[in-house]
Amino acid sequence: MMQTDALVLQARGGDRHAQGKLMQLWYKRIYNFGYKFFFDHDLAMEVAQKTFISMHRNLPHLQEVGRFKSWLYTIAVNNCREELRRKQSRRTVSLGETPGSGPLRIETPHRHENPEHQLRQTELSDLLQQCLLELSEEQRTVVIMKEYEGFKFREIAEALNISENTAKSRLYYGLDGLKKILEQKNLTKESFGYEN
Repeated sequence: MMQTDALVLQARGGDRHAQGKLMQLWYKRIYNFGYKFFFDHDLAMEVAQKTFISMHRNLPHLQEVGRFKSWLYTIAVNNCREELRRKQSRRTVSLGETPGSGPLRIETPHRHENPEHQLRQTELSDLLQQCLLELSEEQRTVVIMKEYEGFKFREIAEALNISENTAKSRLYYGLDGLKKILEQKNLTKESFGYEN
């Protein structure tokens, strides 16, 4: 984070090279957040692009350098919500269309694993991602931020402008909802390769 803080200070002062470095440092994380949110490569790219355009425009107004991470994710979450509203307003998706044509996966199988195991892990990863899409937008956002992005509850609360208790509640109900969805699909810990 110290590298980010220094870059934010430079970028806030108009240093374009520092802004480019910030984008390089954070692009993959913001893209992955959007991908997990939508399970769609194009929407994730759109969210990432809009997030960094907004970052470029608004960085001079960021007061606290230490809040950059939560500030950036606030922008990303707002862009995800905007895309979700846009997507829902034009519900003319063909019945044959399937979500998730993007190249990234939640988990990348290890190279030493056999191809059959790799395929199974990829299928389970995609299935878990589709289950995640069944959660409410609020719960899905918190689950992604906590479980995949490693945010602390304080950071989630800052980014979403909610209390820490609300963030904890959304995570609890989100994980509980995910568990129920997985049970409905007859998926167990063993399906994902966990013995206990």
